[in-house]
Amino acid sequence: MSLTRRQVAAAAAASLPLAFAAAGTARAGGHRHRTLHIAGDSTAAQKYADAAPETGWGMALPFFLRGDLPVANHAVNGRSSKSFVDEGRLDAVLALIRPGDLLLVQFAHNDEKTEDPSRHTEPWTTYQDHLRLYVDGARARGARPVLATPVERRRFDAAGTAQPSHGEYPAAMLALARQEGVALLDVQALSLALWQRLGAETTKTYFNWTATEQDNTHFNPPGAIEVARLVVRELLRTRVLAHRDVRRLDEEIPASRIGWPPPVTA
Repeated sequence: MSLTRRQVAAAAAASLPLAFAAAGTARAGGHRHRTLHIAGDSTAAQKYADAAPETGWGMALPFFLRGDLPVANHAVNGRSSKSFVDEGRLDAVLALIRPGDLLLVQFAHNDEKTEDPSRHTEPWTTYQDHLRLYVDGARARGARPVLATPVERRRFDAAGTAQPSHGEYPAAMLALARQEGVALLDVQALSLALWQRLGAETTKTYFNWTATEQDNTHFNPPGAIEVARLVVRELLRTRVLAHRDVRRLDEEIPASRIGWPPPVTA
């Protein structure tokens, strides 16, 4: 099902709170800066007051980027690489992208859901096919695509070893990135290593564990901040960004810096 024009406009507008200040300054000065667009799922998405303290890592990304590199977060809860396309969301993002922009793509959590044909993809076929739509769409508009393997869930075995949960999807994305010459951020491997260093108990303070919920997929503010830090370090390592583009990578970011705007009404 495709989005209506009104829904497409709303999707575009939803990204503005994260980018309006820097973008407005850029327009006022007569020079347009690059924008970093995120296409992804609930692990990255903007959260609102009714979901707090759940926090997408995309909400924390601006803490580590200079003001002339605004973030437009188009990630949406529950989407896969396929459903994001089928709902017209990729088209909405591509309509906003301009030459020189970046399109950061992270999917797999919902691609894995074999029971849901509207979202499921197979790692080495339809997953790669859909990712190519993002890569080709960005390049056709003079933007740079960047692929990010899915951030890892909180899973430990009885011995306290952090366990991978994404099957063949990270390897399939890595192979596609090599084939297409696209920068790859290995967020899955780095986050798995981080959870291992922190351990089974400490990681609870990074995920959305509350008095009423034990969520081992989504983050709270500290977790979102640390995953965003991993993402930016990978953007530096892969030379997608230069050191002049980033800030505060080695600084502690207080969790109180995270805020949740009021829910979006239809």
